[in-house]
Amino acid sequence: MPRLSYRRALTRALADEMTRDESVVVLGEDIRVAAANVTTGLLKKFGPERVRDTPLSEQAFTSFATGAALAGARPVVEFQIPSLLFLVFEQIVNHAHKFPLMTGGQCAVPVTYVVPGSGSRTGWAGQHSDHPYALFAHVGVTTVVPATPADAYGLLVSAIRCDDPVVVFAPAGALDLRADVTDPAPVPLGRGIVRRGGADVTVVAVGHLVHDALAVADELAGQASVEVFDPRTLYPFDWDGLVESVSRTGRLVVVDDGNRSCGIAGEIIATVVERVRLAAPPRRVTRPDGAVLPFAPALDRAVQPGRDQLTAAIQLTLKDG
Repeated sequence: MPRLSYRRALTRALADEMTRDESVVVLGEDIRVAAANVTTGLLKKFGPERVRDTPLSEQAFTSFATGAALAGARPVVEFQIPSLLFLVFEQIVNHAHKFPLMTGGQCAVPVTYVVPGSGSRTGWAGQHSDHPYALFAHVGVTTVVPATPADAYGLLVSAIRCDDPVVVFAPAGALDLRADVTDPAPVPLGRGIVRRGGADVTVVAVGHLVHDALAVADELAGQASVEVFDPRTLYPFDWDGLVESVSRTGRLVVVDDGNRSCGIAGEIIATVVERVRLAAPPRRVTRPDGAVLPFAPALDRAVQPGRDQLTAAIQLTLKDG
């Protein structure tokens, strides 16, 4: 597998798992024609029994997937935009997530929800641009946000093989990234990775913002040594890995394409300061509080977190303490 886009890495993961395990089925709206360009070629290879278009009812096909999982299948459900998850929060959280707990572990619900979109995709306006991964982490649903093609492949494979529900967010800002992926393999859920070593400040970046963080680290190389930590899985979070990083650098900045209040950035900061004595106050770069993204692309870009805001946050943290 030479150069591979993030989007095609998701497709490859689906095809490989469907080949390996006949219980894996894919369903969602317009997936036979690959409207989101993630399920391309699956219908031709695996047929309509395992690649199923559904009616335009998120509640219906999400509940159907739960029932199919209880009956022995491993469904993968594709949502065209993250904002649709608000419609099915009940089905995922109260049904799929809680069935194993409420039956004393007598059943498994191995459903994977693949959610491409949001995150640097401009012009989709308020009802199509949410990034609600913090909601699923809050209630304890396994939640992953891959940043690279290799992780898109490896985390999706691990999600499909997991016996619990897993939500896989695939940010639009990463979907067309390409990279050399020579040895695709499962990536363990719950294990973060240091993308770039540094000594002065740890930047935790979520999803596509990992690449912005790496670019900022390069730009600041003459002024500061910036470590970039990619959590990959937001729940369960690799707290030990992050604490090890921050214990060395003594400073923390979090950049996250979610809203500020009750967001994952605040949770990361709160947990770290419980375990590490920092040399300076931590900072977070997020969407504005209660943000609803506007339709106009220029205004949309102004609302989403980016390199300029991250650079400023790092420089302020370095001046403090």
